Amino acid sequence: MSLEKHLMSLRTKHQQLDRAVASLEAAPSSDSLDIAQLKKEKLQLKEEIVDLESKITHH
Repeated sequence: MSLEKHLMSLRTKHQQLDRAVASLEAAPSSDSLDIAQLKKEKLQLKEEIVDLESKITHH
């Protein structure tokens, strides 16, 4: 998979996690541990996205 396609895939996953977090935060019965886990995954994806963007622009 090319770096650009991988980057697009990561961005899509990041957006999906963003929507999932927003949905859970809006639900009155949501578990704060679930939200924290999703936010952690989202942050890890964001770090990977930034790293890939850096590799692409410095290529």
